Amino acid sequence: MTEGMFLAIFAGLMLGLYALPEKFTKDFKYENTWSLFFLLTMFVVPIIASASLITGFSEIFLNMPTEILVKMALASFLWGTGVMMWGKAINHIGLSLGFSLFIGTIILVGSLLPFVVEGLPPTNKLTLILSGLFVVLIGVFANGQAGLIREKFEKSTGKDGAPEKGSMATGIIIAVVGGLLATGFSYANAVGRPYLHEACQAHGNAEWITAVAVMFPIFISGGVVMTAYFIGQLSTKKAWVNFKTPAFSQNFILILVMAVFHYAASALFAYAAFKLGSSGNTVGYAIFNTSCVVTAIMSGIVTGEWRNASDKARNFLYVGLACMVIGIVIVAFGNGVA
Repeated sequence: MTEGMFLAIFAGLMLGLYALPEKFTKDFKYENTWSLFFLLTMFVVPIIASASLITGFSEIFLNMPTEILVKMALASFLWGTGVMMWGKAINHIGLSLGFSLFIGTIILVGSLLPFVVEGLPPTNKLTLILSGLFVVLIGVFANGQAGLIREKFEKSTGKDGAPEKGSMATGIIIAVVGGLLATGFSYANAVGRPYLHEACQAHGNAEWITAVAVMFPIFISGGVVMTAYFIGQLSTKKAWVNFKTPAFSQNFILILVMAVFHYAASALFAYAAFKLGSSGNTVGYAIFNTSCVVTAIMSGIVTGEWRNASDKARNFLYVGLACMVIGIVIVAFGNGVA
């Protein structure tokens, strides 16, 4: 169980850092960066990883029960829509707050979805897990308030250094709705893992290969909606021409790093959930995403997103961060209760 917790934390650290290279791309519009990112992380990376690492790859997925595949595909389609919305939310409210609201929503809803599939744990364990998630909820609201106070202060003092950024309220709505849809990832993992684990073991794969197998249908299905969206956006915004920039090679490497980190973090979470035992999907998901939020907030602070924020805004941000950490400690403790 301890190994699972450390793996979930490390996976969250990777996910919290994956979007950071986006800040250093040049001559790319939002549509260029994220369309290339989603192409790589949803199709190229998982196809190469799955085909090269999974023994019996074709047989495992050709024999997959239709009911399981359909459930995974539909839930993953919603997840893909949510992730796409989260990418848009970052343009409105920044990396740290975007992560806080989006993944905070995922923690609250996505951590409970596995109970729908796997059933409720004992009452004492369930009470502690729900209590921890409630503390996380307080943190989510505190982070949202921090963003609103920051926007108001920056506008009143003329220190808003990102005039192209959209409305803070709009960004918050996009992040929360996107987070709700993105909980499809948790459901897809809970539905598909039992069959894929058994099938992978039957073909002599190592235990951790199950995580790679679970990510394959999730990423491919989620990538469909993103591909359709960004083809339209690149055409509407006339952004195709931006791919011809002299900085394309540099941008490609940065975005490839983003894609690998994003995929690897998700696969590592799936393995961590397995290692955490019967409530692993719930507890692992909460630990994974909270670790991600903490990392993202810290990276946002380091890169200057909150440089012009008032002391009041930063205090709300720190309170929100503290609540998320405390809440997840309670969740982890609850998982260890007999």
